[in-house]
Amino acid sequence: MRQICAAVAAGLLNVALWGQGGSVQTQAPPQVTAQQRVETLEKKLTDWGQLGYYREANAKLAAPTAGEERVVFYGASVVEFWRTRGAFFPGKPYVDRGISGQTTPQMLVRFRQDVIDLHPKAVVILGGSNDIAGNTGPMTPEMTEANWQSMAELAKANGIAVIFASLPPSTDFPWKKGLKPAEKIRALNAWLKEYCARASLTYLDVYSVLTDADGGMKEGFSLDGVHPNAKGYALMEPVTQAAIDAVLQKDSTAVRR
Repeated sequence: MRQICAAVAAGLLNVALWGQGGSVQTQAPPQVTAQQRVETLEKKLTDWGQLGYYREANAKLAAPTAGEERVVFYGASVVEFWRTRGAFFPGKPYVDRGISGQTTPQMLVRFRQDVIDLHPKAVVILGGSNDIAGNTGPMTPEMTEANWQSMAELAKANGIAVIFASLPPSTDFPWKKGLKPAEKIRALNAWLKEYCARASLTYLDVYSVLTDADGGMKEGFSLDGVHPNAKGYALMEPVTQAAIDAVLQKDSTAVRR
């Protein structure tokens, strides 16, 4: 059993390292013992959804002021590193709640704590690539789709407008090579776009502004073929802000009526 735990923990460690944006490309990986790997896995299993990750930050976050149009950005590494590698909308009351390496089932577990309880006007959800990579075990597209639907239903039930961002393009995952994710990403994005239209949600197409002809990231706009660099985020930010503006305007009009 401990050998199995060690193997799984090694995989989780690889995900975490690549979540740092490909920093392992330029330096040798740290030497990790089997015992350290087991301890890493055991720590993760005690908080599988990582509810502790933002618990302290959430406690310190004040309730929205009157008229504040708070937006929560929610997802995995592309969301988490937006606030450090992108401009992340200076002056806007936007809250980042991304966790590197997370899959949609983990996102669903912490949705109430890290989205609903923060009382935003809207949530931007960007996650699912790690489902394709199998970060927390094998997943079918239908499993990802079900988790997206559950998050949307929770948000709508609590009066939170939903913006679903498409999965960013990629032709390979550096931490799990050989999966050829480009077509899987296209298929999930097609389903998500159709679901948003059917459920009256907003579909945010960041894929189109980032992709090349092969379904990968445009050259020079990514750190490792998965994670945008500052130039990549600069492409994402105008279309994201436009989607937020449209949703908040729609919500404001509905309130006045």
